[in-house]
Amino acid sequence: MTELLSIDLTAADPRERGRQYGEAARAPIARSVAFYAESTARKTGLSWPEILDRVPAWVPVIEGYLPDIVDELRGIAEGSGHSFEEILALNSRGELTKGNPFSADRRSEDEGCTSFAMLQQANALGRVWAGQNWDLWDAIADTVVVLRIAQPGKPTIICHVEAGQIGRHGANSAGIALNANGLGAGFGTGLGVPGTFVRRKVLESWDMHDALDAIFSVRQSLSSNLLLTHADGFAIDVETTPGRHGWMYPTEGLLVHGNHFQSFVPPQIEQSYKPFSVDSLYRTPRVEEGLSRVRVDGTTEEAVETIVRTTMSDHFGHPNAVCQHVDPRRHELDRYSTIVSSLVDLTTGTYRLTPGLPCSNSYQQAPWNLYDGPGSEDRPHVPGPAHSLAAAR
Repeated sequence: MTELLSIDLTAADPRERGRQYGEAARAPIARSVAFYAESTARKTGLSWPEILDRVPAWVPVIEGYLPDIVDELRGIAEGSGHSFEEILALNSRGELTKGNPFSADRRSEDEGCTSFAMLQQANALGRVWAGQNWDLWDAIADTVVVLRIAQPGKPTIICHVEAGQIGRHGANSAGIALNANGLGAGFGTGLGVPGTFVRRKVLESWDMHDALDAIFSVRQSLSSNLLLTHADGFAIDVETTPGRHGWMYPTEGLLVHGNHFQSFVPPQIEQSYKPFSVDSLYRTPRVEEGLSRVRVDGTTEEAVETIVRTTMSDHFGHPNAVCQHVDPRRHELDRYSTIVSSLVDLTTGTYRLTPGLPCSNSYQQAPWNLYDGPGSEDRPHVPGPAHSLAAAR
């Protein structure tokens, strides 16, 4: 890849906004559907038609949690020429690629990723950064798109997702960033809200209270890690499970998370728990060590170069490294790579992405600034503080 497809979604009506998305991303959505039609059949033991017959069971669960989003999904389906059920399946692919979510079976496979939050005291520039390497199936690397989502009464979102999805990793004009990692462990029964919708609701939040409430007020059927960073210099990592959650805070302004439980191990699995991705055990300290060098880098260019070229391009443990390359020993449907490395500057609003491996691609800047949208002082029905983030900018 040489450039990521950027799509600006501006329609006030969710269905029309979805149509804009579906039409602009018609080709990568088709590639994504083709991949998951094959992949989820292998993971779940269900054929693609059988999966599509079952996914509407999620509709009432999703509608009760995130109103209007189902209309947006229907619009994506109409714009892309795919069925509503196929678009819903794309947005529930995390649950579908870990065993049959409609039974008690749960598998321990998941996407990789190494995420970080870097607050003012952790870098010489006094910036607040959030970023990660997003490790996923190499076969869908060419489906990644960058979205800007403007919605009435909500912060504007910039996020990067698999084509057809409505949320994954991103940030908003209220100064909140979200990075997510798989944790692998699954337990519990029954349908929960798929993680994609939880992430979208976090990204629609005006403040950290609402972002955390979006996480703690919902039941999920899988475990995942959510790292939240705020432009005012706050970060928290939440390890979510179908049961209780754990959380942790930065040390000296730096917080790094991989794909294993770092704050606690859920009691439901503590007697048998093993990280699904053992390389997470060395990726996390390698990124912590690499990012510590940014404390002494004196310019933005030097800091960004240290992050992308030194830290997020680290090849210790190759091919299963921070910068993950395809491991040919894996089944062709289970070959992972770093499909995007992201770096969001919450101080300036700059959103950077590599189209593929960070070791061979430089950061590209999204065509929008994060703060070209409503800030916390524009929140409906809630007056802003006297000293707002907008005033600081």
